[in-house]
Amino acid sequence: MSAGQLWECADGANRETAVRGAVAAMRRGGLVILPTENSYVVAADAFSLRGTALLRRAKMVPESTPLGLLVASPVVVSGVAARVPRVAKKLMEAFWPGLLTVLLPPQPTLAWDHPKRAPLAVRMPLHPFTLAVCARLGPIAASTATIAGGDAPRTIEEALEALGDDVSGACDVGALGERSWSSQEDPELSSTIVDARFTEVSIAREGAVAAERVQEVLGRLERGTGDTVTVVEQSPLDPVAEAPPAPASDQE
Repeated sequence: MSAGQLWECADGANRETAVRGAVAAMRRGGLVILPTENSYVVAADAFSLRGTALLRRAKMVPESTPLGLLVASPVVVSGVAARVPRVAKKLMEAFWPGLLTVLLPPQPTLAWDHPKRAPLAVRMPLHPFTLAVCARLGPIAASTATIAGGDAPRTIEEALEALGDDVSGACDVGALGERSWSSQEDPELSSTIVDARFTEVSIAREGAVAAERVQEVLGRLERGTGDTVTVVEQSPLDPVAEAPPAPASDQE
């Protein structure tokens, strides 16, 4: 249940020390528990093969399971995605930072272990601590800080109970999910996931951002390219940013 190092920064007093410590730990290939808007996540440097391997082992998920990606800015997305369609840019402008995950085709030339043919699930978090970590380190791979299938941890104690033995450090900012970060989002729900890889844009999971708001934003686009928005069957995905599995797989 114990992390390598626990940073208490609920009041913001130790934030810079905690950010430096978290970044250093992930650069060494370690795992760190970080806060997001409504739950704690376990995170690794997205380009550390050791870190992402440890993350999958801690979560007990196979290598074929794609990991969600957290970034500090929409500008970063063009470096990790093979292409960023106009609809994806509109979604980022409207809802980032916030609880909306966008699925895109991954950049195939990067030296990382993203599964082939799996979509890239990317989100810009609103929590200032994790946003600062992303800005300092770069893209981070993240997943809910619990064993696959468990409830999203709202306190650091719950996260450490599940994964404390696997992490190098953890940041305690207090209980999460008790207040709204935005009047237009539901803090009790996971991120909404929008698949923007194809001409027909689909909402793979409706969550904190209502489908009507997504459709309203996309409805403002000129329809010369035939863009459409549909709502497909919901599926139980990771609350952070974890992508649906590759088309040929039936994993989590």
